[in-house]
Amino acid sequence: QAAAVAQASGVEEGPAVPQGTAFVLDAQDARLLTEIGMLAAEAGDVARADAIFGALRRVRPDRAYPYVGLVLARLAAGRTGEAVRLLEDAQVGDPQEHAVLHAWRGMALQLVGRSAESRKVLTEAAAMPGEGARMARRLLGLEEEEARMPARLETIAINQ
Repeated sequence: QAAAVAQASGVEEGPAVPQGTAFVLDAQDARLLTEIGMLAAEAGDVARADAIFGALRRVRPDRAYPYVGLVLARLAAGRTGEAVRLLEDAQVGDPQEHAVLHAWRGMALQLVGRSAESRKVLTEAAAMPGEGARMARRLLGLEEEEARMPARLETIAINQ
């Protein structure tokens, strides 16, 4: 199913680079490619973003950021439905990376008007570990509420 979505969205599906050769692209090179890919994604240049992030996905198969780049390109190009499908089929092993993808999926669902499903996905993501959970809580407005809580408690204490 992931291959069908990849083909429909224009993302070439390829095998992950074996773990022993993944070291060939060091972190600094990956960061540079990501920045270049983000420029393409922000411009809605899906073809160039796909070339860069598709390659990064093969080299870093357990990381969320290549999927995020692919999704951002589609969102910028107005291809929100494709972004949702890509996120629905994205698979990473690390729970924190999974939470990031889950939060982005919740946001993409909101953009296509699937509000109830978006809220459910964001609520699930908010309970996961890491940055994805923080992103989901912000999208749900929970962090603002949590930030105001001490002030509310202080107000209650003063008024009693």
